[in-house]
Amino acid sequence: MNRIFVCLFFVLSFLSASAQQFSQYNTGSLYDSFENPSQRAFIPDSSRAVAFNFLIPNFDANFYVTGRAQSALKNRAFLGNYDVSALTPPGKGGLNHFNAGGNNYWVMLKFYTNLSGDVEMGFSAQTKVESKGLITDETIRLLSGSSTFPDDHYENIFNNHYQLQIYDQLSYTYRKRFSKEIAFGFKLSYLSGVKYDKIDVENSAIQFNRIPDINGNESAVISMQGRYYHSYVPGRLDGRDFLPNFRNPGASITIGASYLTEDGITIQGNIKDLGFIHWSKRSFINDFNNSANINGINSPNREDNIYNASYKLFSGNAAVTGFNTKTNAKADFSVTKNYWFDDEKTIRYFPTLIAQKELFYPGFTGAWVNSVQKNNLIGTLTATYDDYKLFNLGLQVMVKSPNAEFFIGTERLINTGRLTFAALKNKTQINHVGSYTGANIFMGFSLKFGRVIEHPMNSSYIAMGEKGFFGRLFGRIFKTYN
Repeated sequence: MNRIFVCLFFVLSFLSASAQQFSQYNTGSLYDSFENPSQRAFIPDSSRAVAFNFLIPNFDANFYVTGRAQSALKNRAFLGNYDVSALTPPGKGGLNHFNAGGNNYWVMLKFYTNLSGDVEMGFSAQTKVESKGLITDETIRLLSGSSTFPDDHYENIFNNHYQLQIYDQLSYTYRKRFSKEIAFGFKLSYLSGVKYDKIDVENSAIQFNRIPDINGNESAVISMQGRYYHSYVPGRLDGRDFLPNFRNPGASITIGASYLTEDGITIQGNIKDLGFIHWSKRSFINDFNNSANINGINSPNREDNIYNASYKLFSGNAAVTGFNTKTNAKADFSVTKNYWFDDEKTIRYFPTLIAQKELFYPGFTGAWVNSVQKNNLIGTLTATYDDYKLFNLGLQVMVKSPNAEFFIGTERLINTGRLTFAALKNKTQINHVGSYTGANIFMGFSLKFGRVIEHPMNSSYIAMGEKGFFGRLFGRIFKTYN
């Protein structure tokens, strides 16, 4: 599959990348405690004192595309050709919004360090992707060739906007309960930038040359004016570039607090991933205003030809310089309450209402999370609605005991199913144009080990002065619980 198609659509769905995962709120999972740092991961007198994911990735990957281009992109992805019949006619201004992101925890390690205040401390390593943009119908139409453009000249039909940011995040997290009602937590992070690209096209034009050359290939001259940001990567992007380094340093902070009312309602607020990345001075910014010739625009290699000509246009005469970018910070507010269905407290219903706002972008999402727990099994049905007028239903299944947890789910249940059928070459789903095409999947696992956290009056263990491995390793750093 050619590079430009990958950049525009399909690879975004497979990046272990900054979607919010609402289904985990108030589940008490290790993932939840790192994402919402005022949330506890340990239960005294039940849990063991060390939680770890054993290097098994805990991830959330998400993408969607809106607009009339959905059918054309699915046809190209799953059948190998474009069907542009659903696109708006050239020059009519059809736009498609896309968003992709996710969050992959490679390492999650947390310790319960003090019974006085329920103090928890932890370390994590994760990779994030943040990507969004607007792409015109004519851009997708051009990838299918020139034959569906009735005129020879068009203005401003390729005014696209695209942004991709990938970075590693190494974090220290701390959580403390100040009273029965109030808990506070934070996550301090060092960021290591992996890749950044941003393209803003403000003006564009194309002139088709319908006279074929000696090989029967037509050509076109494309002109664009705008700005292109590109981070420095030594050579081709590969696995080594995802290792943390100091080439593109940054920092971020997440702060959260929760309050338990007299009525048993938990109110929680967070500011998440408020930070920046400074990209290397070997990166470049280019204010382009140029033209490029696209040969073979009706040939089987047209997608690569379009990509190569466009990249040359974007990157020519660039100024080598460093620059700063923001992370996609969010603020959220939630309320939840427990309802027990039996006297033995084996069946619990805990709904959560969540409002989340992106701080530097227009994105706003409201979520209603409905979780039911019976013993160690939790089922969650989530409904979300955002300012792009996209409604979603999600489903999560979690198996959780005090010392082990596994969960899997999606927050785009219907659309993930539709895309799965499309990938199986179901023609109805491939040609379906709904409010959006997209998918989401998340999954996680962790275990707790070590000594059981016990209050002194309930203790079944009498300290004799011996220390285990983690006691020797971390005894000088953390206060031990009593």
